[in-house]
Amino acid sequence: MPPVPEPTIAAGVARALLDLATSRGADRATLLRRSHIVAAELRDREGRLPFGKYVALMRAGQDLCADPALALHFGESVPVSEISIGVSVGGYSRSMTESLALTNRYAPLIVEVDGRGKDRRFEMIPEGDRLWLVDWRPRPNDFPELTESTFARVVCTARGLMGARFVVHEVHFTHPEPAYRAEYERIFRAPVVFASKRNALLTNAEWASLPPPFASSPVFELLKARCEELLKQLERAKSVRGRVEAELGPMLHTGEVSMSLVARELGLSRQTLFRRLRAEDVTFEKVLDELRHRLALEYFDVPGASISEVAYQLGFSEPAAFSRAFKRWTGSSPGTVLRRRQARHMG
Repeated sequence: MPPVPEPTIAAGVARALLDLATSRGADRATLLRRSHIVAAELRDREGRLPFGKYVALMRAGQDLCADPALALHFGESVPVSEISIGVSVGGYSRSMTESLALTNRYAPLIVEVDGRGKDRRFEMIPEGDRLWLVDWRPRPNDFPELTESTFARVVCTARGLMGARFVVHEVHFTHPEPAYRAEYERIFRAPVVFASKRNALLTNAEWASLPPPFASSPVFELLKARCEELLKQLERAKSVRGRVEAELGPMLHTGEVSMSLVARELGLSRQTLFRRLRAEDVTFEKVLDELRHRLALEYFDVPGASISEVAYQLGFSEPAAFSRAFKRWTGSSPGTVLRRRQARHMG
């Protein structure tokens, strides 16, 4: 069986936490070093980081800020708009029911967790005239800071958008009571129960019938389409093909690309990599060829791109070899396609 890839988290989450910890006195370089994060990994908000690096960043921030409640303060002070598109899209849907469904669907864009099945991490459970919002994330006590920041952000965001219409009656946590209980009570303004059987917020049942804050906004379909594309990218990254593409990307421009080299980087033998790609109905050569095709079109969208530069970035020995491959991919010359795509962006 192939090794299970480590869960990931959106780079935007780590970047926002890094900024918060830095604003509270922590040294940025030390935070990066202790969490083994390279600054370039944080440039793209929707990029991915191993979840372990985020855990290390949180722990480093708690230490350097002398703030064990840093996760609560992170959820309280950093709005969803600074985290990831996957967090905020539900606020543009047509109903709270649809908002919850979208939150579940796009939750992996923020952080990947195992759960009770796809699209079921969060659940609304009616109880008379009240409503439980439950987070079924498994093994939550391994890293309770994720629950702290999630619930604090949900409550503070809902209060900011809905005001008195959003009321918290109780907050339950599965982890033991920490030394900073007073911060929970200040932020949630409701009774807090620790060592509970589930992580949950209790609010008014009518909340579920309220329209989301930006219901039926014209940008909803655009946000949703972008989230769907990000989900596809995330799923692709979990496959052997996706892992091969991730290794190929940084080495293409060297021109030194081979199946043996990629297999070594993945900790596999060449034959094992061959078999695993075949199980996904692809070959190494097909992955390489289609990656170059896709990247060529992306590079052509960059203002000022040139055919020779793109050929170099993709590892072709000369522009003529790239031109032949490009015509095979598209049926057109690279010059024709480059002019068309550049003109589209200028117009």
